[in-house]
Amino acid sequence: MSEVARLFGNRASAYASFRPSYPDALFTWLAKHSPGHQRVLDIACGTGQATRLLQRHFDRVLACDASLEQLRAADLQGIDSFVADACKQPLEDSSLDLIVVAQALHWFATPAFFTEVRRLLKPHGLFCAWCYNLLRIDETLDPLIDDFYWNTLGAYWPSGRASVDAGYSDIEPPFARLNPPELAIEQYWNLDQLLGYLSTWSAVQKLHHASGRAPLQEVAPKLSKAWGDGQQRRFIRWPLHFLAGTPCTPIRDCAAMQGKEAQ
Repeated sequence: MSEVARLFGNRASAYASFRPSYPDALFTWLAKHSPGHQRVLDIACGTGQATRLLQRHFDRVLACDASLEQLRAADLQGIDSFVADACKQPLEDSSLDLIVVAQALHWFATPAFFTEVRRLLKPHGLFCAWCYNLLRIDETLDPLIDDFYWNTLGAYWPSGRASVDAGYSDIEPPFARLNPPELAIEQYWNLDQLLGYLSTWSAVQKLHHASGRAPLQEVAPKLSKAWGDGQQRRFIRWPLHFLAGTPCTPIRDCAAMQGKEAQ
């Protein structure tokens, strides 16, 4: 099992409880731009934050993750779920209308992965990955979260996290890009929900394992003071960043498609 799968597997129940859900408008867009609605695969599905919403638009939803613990913690009723490496799928060629990767592409954005995506998708099939980085609340809380993220945890983020910080702008897929609309995750949370979410960060776990420190306990008093009444719900927003398109071969054909889109 990879380090990433082990980290998220260890916190599967918290991940299921505290990770935010995605906006409905995203899945409406995916359904509109998919060439069909028969089969969709959610790769590295975690505990199913994206998977469940795909059921509203597709006849058959498949979901895989490298962590069995994540799948066990997920609510995947009516979904075909299985353990699999992102780059080695036990599925037939040209069998999927859509492949999605939610908040996970940065762990395996390799040429081998994109080759597997091209193998799995039907002609004109759609691929869409997205990520979100730091949440935004207000001018008092944001600097505390930024300091926790960059300074306290900075050295403990696993390799690949820098792509999230870059909004996936550093990943160059071998296909023409589509531009989804500007979207964001938006939630109203109390302080306990915020702290629960922060506990799912992989760097929190790595720092604790490396030093024995409890970084969340260190920052919680500062956040509590700035938050005020812990039961008060505050508006929280995570902008989404996308990497989407229709994989094609050879790459020169992708360049031609991009030129047409720009006209």
